Amino acid sequence: MNQAYEKLLNCYESCKSKVDFVPKVALVLGSGLGDFADTIRQEAVLDYGDIEGFPQSTVEGHQGRFIFGYVKDVPVVCMQGRVHYYEGYPMNDVVLPIRLMKLMGAEILFLTNAAGGVNLDYRPGDLMLIRDHISVLVPSPLIGPNCNALGLRFCDMSDTYDGALRSVIRKTAEAMGISIQEGVYMQFTGPQYETPAEIRMARTLGADAVGMSTACEAVAANHMGMHICGISCITNMAAGVTSQPLSHEEVQETADRTAPLFKKLVTESIGALAEAI
Repeated sequence: MNQAYEKLLNCYESCKSKVDFVPKVALVLGSGLGDFADTIRQEAVLDYGDIEGFPQSTVEGHQGRFIFGYVKDVPVVCMQGRVHYYEGYPMNDVVLPIRLMKLMGAEILFLTNAAGGVNLDYRPGDLMLIRDHISVLVPSPLIGPNCNALGLRFCDMSDTYDGALRSVIRKTAEAMGISIQEGVYMQFTGPQYETPAEIRMARTLGADAVGMSTACEAVAANHMGMHICGISCITNMAAGVTSQPLSHEEVQETADRTAPLFKKLVTESIGALAEAI
């Protein structure tokens, strides 16, 4: 058996023995959205450390647990803290939580993150609906022997961020009077922030925002046939756009400031997304 698949099944059995819950939507909570899980109607909480073989989140502000419950009567599983490639984990471990949530029953993956603005029309505090991504600078989670039980060897990526789900989120934002950008997200490895030259490259390639997560998760989810959508919170302008040096404190501060609006949009969107699939 494929080693990564065997590890995934072991994690699934460990999880299933502790929590009996079938989600429809899997939600990955990025910086500033961690306490969103505290607002849902909770049914169960499962710490990552209680799942046999599960990778642990080490980033400050990422609590490291699954929250199971309901958002507007939609069964959801929330990742309160994701795993990043820059933490030193192999890519198969980075995307293991995504694959696990699919095995739990989730059909929709809703990705959120904090990102740096590359598009010169963006401002800190903007929300960006992810239309597409660029992930050529990070290893694909599909490298190595393909596990046919998960998906096809060569999977199509032409509509990774489901057009129907994007339409739902746009209409939800419009109905709520929330202005939302739409663009391309580019993943770098991190943990260092990008250089001004790298940001100029990203802009030339067509990126509107950059970060250190998300794209690899979308690849793994797409491989397994999940419906994917995502929103980035633009927490700062990327290197070289302004003369201000970058800091994690600035990212966290802007994410926290934008969080109330972000949470309202996510809440309303989840109810509508579940009806669209």
